[in-house]
Amino acid sequence: MIEAVDLYKYFGELVAVDGVSLTAEDGRITGLLGPNGAGKSTTLRLLYGLMRPDAGSVRVDGIEVVGDPMAAQARVGVLPDAHGLYPRLTAREHVRYFGRLQGLRGEALDARTAALIERLDMQGIADRRTAGFSQGERMKVALARALVHGPNNVLLDEPTNGLDVMSTRAMRQLIRELRDEGKCVLFSSHVMQEVSALCDVIVIVASGRIVARGTPDELRELSGESDLEDAFVAFSEGALREGATP
Repeated sequence: MIEAVDLYKYFGELVAVDGVSLTAEDGRITGLLGPNGAGKSTTLRLLYGLMRPDAGSVRVDGIEVVGDPMAAQARVGVLPDAHGLYPRLTAREHVRYFGRLQGLRGEALDARTAALIERLDMQGIADRRTAGFSQGERMKVALARALVHGPNNVLLDEPTNGLDVMSTRAMRQLIRELRDEGKCVLFSSHVMQEVSALCDVIVIVASGRIVARGTPDELRELSGESDLEDAFVAFSEGALREGATP
């Protein structure tokens, strides 16, 4: 479980995250939905400790991220918006390297690496250097290294960005499988179809603030709209009007 309370993050005079509080539970898919520039990626970076909040707190499975970042990060697998692969390493070497960083050794590391290569259908690319990989192939490697240590919490930033139809379908299936295994899955997206198809709970962010949260049905009811996309637009535009009010 991931719990954030009253998070703030400033970049100069810009308030990128403005009092965000949220809970992402185990065995559920929580979607962080918002337009570009809404603060989704910054919020995720605060949750897994890449950035330090200017105010507020984050706990991962009860561990304070600021107070004990290494222990908290050991319980999290992250697919960031920039995958940052080492071009001279093979896919297998990436997975093993990140497994060693997480404390895996010997047979445990071998077994975990082999299992992820099979699960993500990476057999054909496992021993190729990642230089020249397609976007879908890069995504698989980044996912495998995020999952190598078997984290209970999985954070995904725009996980289907740039993927083709088949890769997108495979990613969505994997997200559902992680949820069914009892993991806490939290991902950001601005793709309405994806959020509607996957999420148990949706958190809508606009201008760095949470403007609505609930199940897809609850959000439609709260907004008075029958279509989830129309509900999203209503909440987002309402937040922008409120922010522009003197």
